[in-house]
Amino acid sequence: MNASREIKKVAVVGYNRIPFARINTAYVHASNQVMLTEALNGLISRYHLQGRIIGEVAGGAVIKHTRDSALVRESVLRTKLDPKTPAVDLQQACATGVEAVIHIANKIALGEIECGIACGVDSTSDVPLVLHENLRKILLDAGRSKSITEKIKKIFQVRFRDLKPVSPENKEQRTGLSMGDHTEITAKTYGISRIEQDLFALESHQKMAAAYREGFFEDMLTPYLGLEKDNNLRADSTFEKLSSLAPAFDKQSGTLTAGNSTPLTDGSSSVLLASEDWAREMRLPVLAYITFAQTAAIEYTQEKENLLLAPVIAMNKMLEKAKMSLADFDYYEIHEAFAAQVLATLKIWESEELSQRFGYHALGKIDRQKLNVKGGSLAAAHPFAATGGRIVATLAKLLAQKGSGKGLISVCAAGGQGVTMILER
Repeated sequence: MNASREIKKVAVVGYNRIPFARINTAYVHASNQVMLTEALNGLISRYHLQGRIIGEVAGGAVIKHTRDSALVRESVLRTKLDPKTPAVDLQQACATGVEAVIHIANKIALGEIECGIACGVDSTSDVPLVLHENLRKILLDAGRSKSITEKIKKIFQVRFRDLKPVSPENKEQRTGLSMGDHTEITAKTYGISRIEQDLFALESHQKMAAAYREGFFEDMLTPYLGLEKDNNLRADSTFEKLSSLAPAFDKQSGTLTAGNSTPLTDGSSSVLLASEDWAREMRLPVLAYITFAQTAAIEYTQEKENLLLAPVIAMNKMLEKAKMSLADFDYYEIHEAFAAQVLATLKIWESEELSQRFGYHALGKIDRQKLNVKGGSLAAAHPFAATGGRIVATLAKLLAQKGSGKGLISVCAAGGQGVTMILER
């Protein structure tokens, strides 16, 4: 690779998503491919990309059927883009959307492409159901049998319980605990109270409800299957309603509930990225520039409280490279997988003692008035691979409306991973 190659600035110039829907509601019969195609076609129509060859479309889904092996490419072929547009699937759990943005941004920065689309989709309603392991083995053995008699003998080994399909489990392979189970440990370890969590969740709903009322999302969404807004949003939510909910994971002494945790969700999002030259040619305004990004991972099998705290490491590394401090930003977009996870992250950043556990000095406090100002995942909900696109789009629009400034993104992910990013205007 030519070491003297000019690094191009990478701009966010567009966005589109479909409203997010709670599991088994509006999109119960919508597949990953259908939802992703819908989000992409909405973007294509909004920015007049019909018939054009885009440098690349990158994205993915966390939960896939075998038919989704070439999900993004097949979705592109169903859009109004020129079919000569290449596509690639990638996946990093809840960080998939932001990783797709990084993938496209790096290609633009290196001059490999002039523009690209980062996208993500997930359906928790249309999940792959697999055969019971005993049934699978019997069917394989029957298939290998040489005579009809042998096949019949094998088939008669099937028991009624073997016929029940097995749904995917939302558990970490190395610990056997769900993300919520891990976050309960996080809340206890870092002293995050139920009241703090419920108040944080309430604010998320209130902020997003206000954003919808003011029309902030009008040019960001393509209505789909009767939905015009995220159906997890509870504009009438109150602290009393949230505080009345029973614990969802630790039934005896837990503080995480269905109200202060994100639900399983269906949805899709997309973000249009470009070089300055391409944006100028297309007469598209630069909303914001992507200037820094960092991924990180953390050990969480022994220290189970750390599953969703890898952004602590990523943030420290990124700010050091950017020569910025945590207080330098106008907006902060932190993915709200759980209220407890966000509050624990903030607490670690503020505490020298807690930060030292991760090998860093405290980053300091942020102005909470600048945090997730249009609501977050607790209100919008969280279709795993689609959340990153929603967050990048929201921050880019905020910076464009302000006309200047810096924005910071932090997204935690399963597997003890995390990603951070800086947008500037």
